[in-house]
This record gives sequence, C-alpha cells and structure tokens, in this order.
Amino acid sequence: MSARVQVQPSGREFIVDGNDSLLEAALHAGLSLDYGCSAGNCGKCKARVVSGQLHRLRHSDHAFTAAEKAAGMVLMCCHTAATDLVIEAREAHGAADMPLQTIDARVRAVRPMGEDMRLLHLQTPRGNRLRFLAGQSARLSIGAGAAASLPIASCPCDERNLHFHVCRYAGDAFAERVFAGLTGADSVRVEGPRGEFVLDEASARPLVFVAFDTGFAPVKSLIEHAMALEAAETLHLVWVASAGRGHYLDNLCRAWSDALDNFRYEPISAPPEASADALAGAALERLRQAHSRLEEVDAYVAGPASCTQAAELLLLERGLPRAQLRLGTAEG
Repeated sequence: MSARVQVQPSGREFIVDGNDSLLEAALHAGLSLDYGCSAGNCGKCKARVVSGQLHRLRHSDHAFTAAEKAAGMVLMCCHTAATDLVIEAREAHGAADMPLQTIDARVRAVRPMGEDMRLLHLQTPRGNRLRFLAGQSARLSIGAGAAASLPIASCPCDERNLHFHVCRYAGDAFAERVFAGLTGADSVRVEGPRGEFVLDEASARPLVFVAFDTGFAPVKSLIEHAMALEAAETLHLVWVASAGRGHYLDNLCRAWSDALDNFRYEPISAPPEASADALAGAALERLRQAHSRLEEVDAYVAGPASCTQAAELLLLERGLPRAQLRLGTAEG
C-alpha cells in the first residue's frame, strides 16, 4: 500500500510505500526534514499529525511532554502512514538551516574511477547520520596531518552512505592515504556540512549544470536531488573534462540521459593546454544552442575557481540574472 503525505507549512508532498518510515520516505523524495539519530531516541524528527492515521514501526525511548502528546506529536522515524496524512514538521530551507556536525564514519569501499581518481564511500553509524543539502561539502580527516575539504558527491536521500571523488595531486597527504588503500577498519572523521552551492527548490525553471573536471562531484549530488524532487521541467548537464581527468562517470550520465526524457547530457573533451576562458566558452556555446534565453534557466557551475569565474562572466554577459547563478568549487 502507499499513502500521500503533505507537510505543512510548506505544502510539499511525498509518497510512503510499504513499511518505510515517514522520515525515510520524505528523505527519499528529496525533502530536508529535521532529524537526528533516526532511531527514536533524540526526538529531533518530531512532527504534529494534523489529519490521518499512523502505524507504529518501532519503539521509541524519547519522552514527550504532556502538552506534546495532547497536540498529537509523533516521531517520524518510528511511524509510517496507515492513511493519507497531513503533518506539521520542520524543514531546512537553506544552508543556514543545516547544523555543523562531526561524525566518525567507516570506510565502506574505495573504488577506482580512473588512473588518478578514486571513489571514497563512507558509511556513518546508524544513530548518527550526516544531515546535508545536495551540493554541500565536508572536511575529511584521517588521523593527524591527512585532511581535505571535498564536495559530497552523493544524494541527501541516502544520508548514511557518503560518496567523495578523490583526485590524486602531488603533495596531497589525504589523497595518498586513499590511494594507498583504506579498509573497513579505517575511520574517517567527517565535519560538515559547509557551503551554499545548493538547489533553489522554490524555482520551477529549467536547470542547467556545468561541471569542469572534478566539479562533477557536487553537480552529481545536485542532479540526483533534483531527480528525487521531480520539480524541474528539464535538466541539462555539460561536463567539460581535460584529457588528464576524463569523464570518469560517463556511463552514469549516459544512463540518466537514456532513462529520462527530460535529461540532456553533453560531454566536452578539452586538451590539457586549454585556458579557463576557452573551456568556459565551449560550455557556454553548448548551453546557448539548447537555451536561447538564458534568463529563463537556473545555472549551477562547479569546478576549479579559474573555470567557474570565467563561466560566471560569460553567463552574466549573455543575460543570465545573477540571482539564478550558483557557483561551487571542485575542492569544496
């Protein structure tokens, strides 16, 4: 069975299928609800039931006050919907609503994505998951002296499993530890989230994404979040990759394009000697071919600062309103 849940005061809705908790279903649908342990202990995922019936999934150790009980407060992590529901719950509306957290996560896997690129998959404890918005970053540290600030490359809809794209650079102690081989016995401290390179969820304009090299990491998180929300009419990705980096997740992007009618993917391979202005110009030319009126889109651009700055100048010159442009960096 499935049930429809409306969240007040935003009016946003999501579907609960099977025995997913209200919290799980909301996160999978892209909503940024307030929560903490996800185990019924901390009480952060409180919501007030306005109408409808619930089914309890698990016991909770959290103690409600008499006033909260009388108001119809429940924990979203411990209940699912028995009927269509209307609830009142706290939502994050921007980066400022996300608390800074420190979590010790375990290494789930390290997988190659190219000669000098690795996917670092971390998993947080069940009772201490990282709340973040798509496009944000975290500082990672392994012991003393090996640390890096990296964009989170995964969707907030699976907040326990955090993906990072680690590129090897000379003198980068953190990357060297990752490439040397981390195992499940290793712990990585995660501090975050940080950054304001996040989706404008109030906008219904078509979305365009420009990624330069490893700027694809935060863009990937944004795209997956936008897909979960199902809010944008169209999504257009232009990924500019130099010969040394490559389109290391090209198959994933092509799979999105094949599966979704409203998704367009255009990879651009650039010579190593190409300037930032040349790379930005090549990306803009692809955008202009598909979007004759840039003032009608929201643009998200991520990559090395030289490339994002060059793209910013060109996009603004061609009529994109500043309020509809978001800039991120590959380094977080």
